[in-house]
Amino acid sequence: MSAESVTNVLTVLRVILAVVFVVAGISHFAPSVQRTMTAMIPPRLRWRGLWSPRNLVLITGVCEILGGVGLLLDATRVTSGVALAVFLVAVFPANAYAARHKERFGAVAIPFVPRLLGQLVLIGLVLAVSLAG
Repeated sequence: MSAESVTNVLTVLRVILAVVFVVAGISHFAPSVQRTMTAMIPPRLRWRGLWSPRNLVLITGVCEILGGVGLLLDATRVTSGVALAVFLVAVFPANAYAARHKERFGAVAIPFVPRLLGQLVLIGLVLAVSLAG
């Protein structure tokens, strides 16, 4: 595969990931999604005030939107990619909590190991598309 082809593939992948993050971020503002995501926050991370579960869902939604848009801009691509990788690590406890409570979360509760592997792949992809020239 030529260098130009690799660049084109990475560009297409970067756009796809940006769209995925922006759409996922916007979904955080839908009441039904917000309720589910709020419930996914583990009890040990449930605080009051600014860091309340509802606010965490809204904040993470904004992070996903900004990160997705940032992947599309040359000036912020690297920073956004690294921030999204950190973000994916930070939100993993909620996914792990949901995985342990399948009876409560149904289809959202992807089993732990596949979820972990998927998260690692997503982190790799985000870093690849943001760090590659």
